[in-house]
Amino acid sequence: MPRANRHHLVHLLVRDGARGEIDRSLQLVACRMGQGYNERKGRRGAFWEDRYHATAIETGEHLARCLVYIDLNMVRAGVVKHPAEWEAGGYHEIQGPSPRYRIVDRDALADALWLEHVSRLAVVHAAWVDAALRTSEQHRQPEWTESLAVGRREFVERIGNELGERARHRRVEGIGEEVHVLREVSPPYSRHFGPEMGLLRLKSA
Repeated sequence: MPRANRHHLVHLLVRDGARGEIDRSLQLVACRMGQGYNERKGRRGAFWEDRYHATAIETGEHLARCLVYIDLNMVRAGVVKHPAEWEAGGYHEIQGPSPRYRIVDRDALADALWLEHVSRLAVVHAAWVDAALRTSEQHRQPEWTESLAVGRREFVERIGNELGERARHRRVEGIGEEVHVLREVSPPYSRHFGPEMGLLRLKSA
């Protein structure tokens, strides 16, 4: 999630392969975007304030929560009241795939969300977003932007072991029922994931 020099965050939900494609891809995207912007505006200097921060998200319920969090970015910012009103987000493509220039791999996303078939994706996705809007889940949740990993304890501990030295000063902390994060500090959380998000219990969806 890189930060532009005007303090705007860009949230991307991507799946990494076995060869670390995310790191190289984001370096290329950041470089091209910065160059293009500087050329159009006739300016020099860095476009991005700092490099991107990556958070590993466990598939299933935790991935669904992260997906909804990203969907509600512009709602939290007060720009729109529903993500359907923001054309630049991924909500539209999940709800109705574009015939051209598609970005979201709906089959891969449905599989990562543990849905039995991609035909269920639009229905449950809309229900998750509506549930979050009804229960005021628009508050900022720093676990998605400040942690190295989010998921069950076993998943988070495995990510920490795989990171090795890079995770040496991090620790696993629980922030809710079956929700753990790998992070360095412990910022205060005003609220935890609550039972009102039962629609995200995907195994029973």
